[in-house]
Amino acid sequence: MKAAVVYGAEDIRIEDYPDPVAGPGEVVVATKVAGICGKDVKTMLGQGLTEDLPTVLGHDISGEISQVGEGVQGFSVGDPVAVYPMAVCEQCHYCLQKRYNLCENALGLGHGLDGAFAEYVRVPKEIINVGGLVKLDDEISFEDAVMAEPLSCTFAAARSNNMKEGQTVLIIGGGSMGLMHVKTAKWTGCEVIVADIVDIRLAMAGQMGADHQVNSATDNLQDEVMRITEGRGADVVIISIDIPDVIEDCLSLVAMGGVCNIFGAAPDIEVKVDPGWLHQQEITLTGTYASTPADFKKCLQLINEEAIIVSDMISHRFTLDSFDEAVESAKSLEMVRGVITFGEMVSVSF
Repeated sequence: MKAAVVYGAEDIRIEDYPDPVAGPGEVVVATKVAGICGKDVKTMLGQGLTEDLPTVLGHDISGEISQVGEGVQGFSVGDPVAVYPMAVCEQCHYCLQKRYNLCENALGLGHGLDGAFAEYVRVPKEIINVGGLVKLDDEISFEDAVMAEPLSCTFAAARSNNMKEGQTVLIIGGGSMGLMHVKTAKWTGCEVIVADIVDIRLAMAGQMGADHQVNSATDNLQDEVMRITEGRGADVVIISIDIPDVIEDCLSLVAMGGVCNIFGAAPDIEVKVDPGWLHQQEITLTGTYASTPADFKKCLQLINEEAIIVSDMISHRFTLDSFDEAVESAKSLEMVRGVITFGEMVSVSF
């Protein structure tokens, strides 16, 4: 099969790669659409790159089952599916609580297991056994289905933040995940403020339902948030960037009794937090990582019902043969969310 194979930092080669085989309890999926995540791009550029090379990255996938291993029930060759990307042990402290995203022994597609940037992907039993292989209804497209994984991460954050209808939610960062937070918060029934320094991102946030957009390079974010919230601050602040000074500045924008969620911060950065502020104002400071199979399935349902529209998230389409263009588009920040399609589709953007 053909795959985008990573040999090292900025060393990705489109080449023949061994075809996967479905073992007992496993399936092989013929990839139809693979999503390009910012984490994939950072890894390809050398940030957190595994020592176990060469490898195939990509953890967002939809496609059709091409092989069914012995003992697999409920699935057949030709079934359209989406795949939750984490392979979990089901035995550790966190798995026993069904907090599978915190599994102590997890592997994942593109992270220890060959991933979605290939014509075929083996889905191990450790994904299937926890409900991570989900059959698609006829009404949902492969492109929409591949958006369920990033959406599920913001859905998990909303769940962890105990987000409720009528709250004001401030989202710091209007990149692809920030926009997914907009969609999740609006579905929940919240008033949404988005802050970024790129006007085109803010415009997209407005098109996707954000009630207020603030360019924090030209406007005073604190003043704007306090004006919108009548001096209280936001009930939920989601920080979807990893700049320490910005994180520290945004802590003061949380209302009393509110929640500040650190979403997607890079490791090994430090921020200062006043414990007296946490105590006296009853602030909940939390983080969220990935999602559970239940979150993933719920998001597929919401997409299928068109309760949340995700098709407008896809700004670029590529094929494996134009994979280098995909990386360059992501590096230049032109891309909102890109996909690799396995068929005759032309790269487009807006």
